Amino acid sequence: MAKFTVEVDEKTCIGCGACTVTCDNFTMEGDKAKPVKSEVDEIGCNQEAADSCPVSAIKVTKKE
Repeated sequence: MAKFTVEVDEKTCIGCGACTVTCDNFTMEGDKAKPVKSEVDEIGCNQEAADSCPVSAIKVTKKE
């Protein structure tokens, strides 16, 4: 079972692409970022991508 959820707030995302450079779990869909997998076992680079987002549009949460 996946341990973390990865989300991008589409309204907040400005499409800068910083997350795609930081982590291969992100891709651009039009002018917005999207996680390739929204549920992951390891936090890996997903938190780095969230930290690199200039508008804090990425949220990585631990599943309960």
